[in-house]
Amino acid sequence: MRVVTICLPETYVEGVDELIGQNKYPNRSEVIRIAIRDLLVDELWGERKPSSSLPLVAQLQKMAAMQEVQTEPTSK
Repeated sequence: MRVVTICLPETYVEGVDELIGQNKYPNRSEVIRIAIRDLLVDELWGERKPSSSLPLVAQLQKMAAMQEVQTEPTSK
């Protein structure tokens, strides 16, 4: 990945930090990567799948929950 320096209004930074504080994203970079990805999908690459716009943390939690269901023993 390339490092890109950007300037953001303080309210954007505060909003990003709030999302991180709510454990929706692990860090600022991840928030910005997902926001840019979603913009590119919407503007350049066509429609996105609803699950692909989930934050990474939510995607990982969903995957973990699915794995738990798959590994639970079936009751008779």
